[in-house]
Amino acid sequence: MLQWFSSRRLFAGGFLLCLFLMIAALYMEHYMGLEPCPLCAFQRLFVIAIGVVALLAALHNPQRVGQRIYSAVLALLTLGGLSVALRHVWLQHLPPDKVPDCGPGLNYIMDTFPVFDALRLIFKGSGECAEVSWRFLGLFSIPELTAGFFVVMLIVEIYIFARKA
Repeated sequence: MLQWFSSRRLFAGGFLLCLFLMIAALYMEHYMGLEPCPLCAFQRLFVIAIGVVALLAALHNPQRVGQRIYSAVLALLTLGGLSVALRHVWLQHLPPDKVPDCGPGLNYIMDTFPVFDALRLIFKGSGECAEVSWRFLGLFSIPELTAGFFVVMLIVEIYIFARKA
């Protein structure tokens, strides 16, 4: 049974999951009218990066050392995405009087500020990041679902890294 979970299939499954998440995100944006906030945009970038690396790993189908390298790179990307998602969830659970004011849009920030200042401003969050505009089954916000995705991916990557040949 565990032989079915080859590294190639796990990497391909990770890519397909990322593809599904991006299709869902684009559907929510273009058909449901949910505009992504700056933290949402960065979570999308992490999902895309994870998907690209997972696709490369599935196509390459490396031996043991390569599997560990790919899973380590994926784990680092996943930890980055998880940290952004958890920051977003934290902002959404702040009391209303503690929510930061809305700031300028992502395009303005990236065009106007130096890179590190822009990143610091984005990760500080804004009022629009604290707004919960949709919940899955009335329970989970989009950042909470994304954090769950990152946790699942991290578990799979640790499994690939730690298992014996």
